Amino acid sequence: MLKLVLKRLSFLLTVSLLVNGLPASASEFDTLLCLEKSGKIAKDYARDNRDNNYGRRYYDRDGDNGNDGRSGRSGRSGRDATVFANGSAVSLDLSGRDGEDGEDGEDGDRPRCRRRYGGKVKRNIHAPDGGRGGDGGSGGSGGSGGFLTVYYNNITDLKSILVRSQGGEGGRGGRGGDGARGCRCRRRSWTVESCSGKKGTDSYKCKKRRYRCYQGSDGRDGRDGRYGSRDSLGVLSLIKGKQQLEADNPRAELNFSELQSKSIRLSKNRWISGNGAVSLLAPGSVIADKYREFDKRIERDFQIDWQEKEPINNFQKANLKLNLNNDGKIEVDFPKKLWLDISKQQEDDLTKLVVNHAIPEKEVTELKPADFVGSDENLTFSIVDLAGKSDVIKTRFRVEYEIRGNNGGEYEYEIPPELVTQDYNRFILALGKLPIPKEGLEVGKKVRVKVTAIRSLGKRSKKQTIKWKGRVRNR
Repeated sequence: MLKLVLKRLSFLLTVSLLVNGLPASASEFDTLLCLEKSGKIAKDYARDNRDNNYGRRYYDRDGDNGNDGRSGRSGRSGRDATVFANGSAVSLDLSGRDGEDGEDGEDGDRPRCRRRYGGKVKRNIHAPDGGRGGDGGSGGSGGSGGFLTVYYNNITDLKSILVRSQGGEGGRGGRGGDGARGCRCRRRSWTVESCSGKKGTDSYKCKKRRYRCYQGSDGRDGRDGRYGSRDSLGVLSLIKGKQQLEADNPRAELNFSELQSKSIRLSKNRWISGNGAVSLLAPGSVIADKYREFDKRIERDFQIDWQEKEPINNFQKANLKLNLNNDGKIEVDFPKKLWLDISKQQEDDLTKLVVNHAIPEKEVTELKPADFVGSDENLTFSIVDLAGKSDVIKTRFRVEYEIRGNNGGEYEYEIPPELVTQDYNRFILALGKLPIPKEGLEVGKKVRVKVTAIRSLGKRSKKQTIKWKGRVRNR
């Protein structure tokens, strides 16, 4: 009943305006209609200075957005089963459950539009926007098929086992909600005249300004939810005999000190893959075509032989990651912030890791300039290793020698080993023996030197730059 009354009131008001004419001036303008698609008289929005500032909203809010639909729950995986094939008929359903459908998104709310402003309308108006529709919820994924483990003595006995281990279907995605229509302007623009000063005098001035009404935007429709995926088939595992397999323990992570004076055992069951699982089972079985069969048990021991002069307890924060692969070899993942000089020794089932040197990475690049002395062929540049690790780390050098001032130049050379003298942790670079122009080696000459040290240990390598600038001097 209320909807019918409002509809008729809207129609009568529209006819009245068409018959009597719309107001022509700002002094007469006191209404602005925004009609909703239902035919109701709509509520307006206004914004001061719409052309320059869209951010200030003075009246009622936009329509509320619809809530998104809830996603469907994933289906449960099928149960795992273990049986012994002895020729007796066995029927198993290990299928995964279907995922739930996603819920539909809610429709966006329509804004309430109205026409009461009162007085003169000296501002731009923005009609409220419709709320967007909520997105549909995603369908839940199907559950995976369960795993079937079969112990057997005679492979033909598997023909008595019927199994269904298919993955569950994914749920359907929910539908997106409809966006609501925004409010509409009945009149898109109008002019208001404003005057100041005393009428009839030179100070009396009037100016006209045009104002606008902006249509409310329709809310966008919500997106449909995606369909859930169907999960995988179950897998068949075969074990010849009746002996139960021991649990796998193929990986370990521990620090050096935990391996001091002891070993750790890693183990795993090795499997070989085959195709044609369905052909081994009773007709009508549903399971993944690829199966696996137990091959043998692998067990290996791992031990550290610590030869580094620093105590092993100083490296408690450095962790090793161990992994036993199918070939029976132990793979070692070393800590990235530790440089190691190592070797491996294999003694039957024991893998021994010999650690000759262990250097924290931060100590690799602690080279500092010491002396820049001499001139001509006797010019040398000394560099010292503050970490004291240069008896272990290999080092080679490149130099960029810049002669500053008029007629200067820049020269770059790889410094050959015969021009580098090492005294424990001190390097003396014979720069005067390089083919640098003589004027760049003279006393008092301003130079800039950049030495790049390439430090390496085993497979690890890192660069460090050492800079110096000043004048060539005898001492």
